[in-house]
Amino acid sequence: MASSSVVAPPPSSSFISNKKDASLSAFSSPVPFSIPKCKKQALRRIVSVMAPQQAERRPATTGSVKTAMTMTEKILAKASEKPHLGPGENVWVNVDTLMTHDVCGPGSIAIFKKEFGYYLLVWNREKIVSIPDHYIFTSDERANHNVDILRDFCMEQNIKYFYDIKDLSNFKANPDYKGVCHIALAQEGHCRPGEVLLGTDSHTCTAGAFGQFATGIGITDAGFVLGAGKLLLKVHPTLRFVMDGEMPDYLLAKDLILQIIGEISVSGATYKSMEFVGSTVESLSMEERMTLCNMVIEAGGKNGVVPADSTTYKYLENKTSVPYEPVYSDSQARFLSEYRFDISKLEPLVAKPHSPDKRALARECKDVKIDRLYVGSCTGGKTEDFMAAAKIFLASGKKVKVPTFLVPATQKVWMDVYSLPVPGSGGKTCSQIFEEAGCDTPASPSCGACLGGPKDTYARMNEPKVCVSTINRNFPGRMGHKEGQIYLASRYTAAASALMGYVTDPREFLH
Repeated sequence: MASSSVVAPPPSSSFISNKKDASLSAFSSPVPFSIPKCKKQALRRIVSVMAPQQAERRPATTGSVKTAMTMTEKILAKASEKPHLGPGENVWVNVDTLMTHDVCGPGSIAIFKKEFGYYLLVWNREKIVSIPDHYIFTSDERANHNVDILRDFCMEQNIKYFYDIKDLSNFKANPDYKGVCHIALAQEGHCRPGEVLLGTDSHTCTAGAFGQFATGIGITDAGFVLGAGKLLLKVHPTLRFVMDGEMPDYLLAKDLILQIIGEISVSGATYKSMEFVGSTVESLSMEERMTLCNMVIEAGGKNGVVPADSTTYKYLENKTSVPYEPVYSDSQARFLSEYRFDISKLEPLVAKPHSPDKRALARECKDVKIDRLYVGSCTGGKTEDFMAAAKIFLASGKKVKVPTFLVPATQKVWMDVYSLPVPGSGGKTCSQIFEEAGCDTPASPSCGACLGGPKDTYARMNEPKVCVSTINRNFPGRMGHKEGQIYLASRYTAAASALMGYVTDPREFLH
């Protein structure tokens, strides 16, 4: 069983039980005032207010006083040109990168033009990234028109990073097209430590894996950023998640974040930062760290963040020439609360319908018969996700018992699925193993059926089905049908379930 604990702080610490007083009592202490009585009571008014006498303070001999900050506070302080920030402060933050896509881009553009003028240029054409990805491979005219709006705007504004798609019949004919925005941002070098990245998508928090502040914003805020290059943000407190212990070979980052969300609930991190540290986190690859940060929004988090290290720097090699400066939480930084996990004791998990915090052990859900499997999305459509699924199929030597849909996140991931050999397979690629297992042919890279989309979206649930999926949300209507049931799982658990036809613990095939 998983084990975790909330560290009970001393009375003077920053842990707050009374939310109404959090902004005051967590980070400041009220100054006691002495109000002397007036000798003439008839006046009934305060004659004077006196602060208590304090001992003489000698000049500092070790330089200026420094107040400890968390990673998120440091990034926002730098971006707002402030020497220090604390939770509750409102500051204008300079934005390093703004990302938008085909769903929210048109609305953001309309607000920008309405408020700033139809002929005004954006604040910086090289800091805006436009990535069509959500409703792409469809005959829906309105969805296609959204991409047209993005294209027209990016051409008139000469936006440097517009990853266009024109030929929907063959995505490979579009060299600029990437796929899912959150994965493309990382692959194209737009994620850098210490920076501020805002995006018109709630899962923009994925980029926090690179040690940057990344969060989703609405179209009104995005319209303002397009013109001004800054945004007013309220500094939020940080929850710290310490994960130590050797990661068992049957666990993945998806299991870790499902454990955390199950622990604190879908509202447990509302408007808070979630900082992930510990030996387990340090051992994770960048793609696994992206999975971890991707789902902080499912806990209500404002952003998630992982300290940058050698793994981060190696990933960024040859991806960006923009200089960056990583920051780290001070040793005396104040965290609202801290959770500790011994990862070696965790088991494979699923989140049952209809909420990401309905945590359950995979081995306890064998009675759940499933109709399909879906591997894809920003959470589960990366190269390592498909490698892991192929590993399960290869180890079993069996064919899947339910329709199995595979949607690579980006064009690069699609190429990896068809070209990279799976370790221990004798040179076989993921695509070959998927074909032998009876899976559907990997689809064109996009968000696919994750958000549902138009009726003709590949793998969309147009009927009430039971699906094990690597996506991030299992709310009613997700992936299409409002009566569909989605079990969130790691790609290990998902692949094992497809082979058995019911929710299955992947250890059945890994040992």
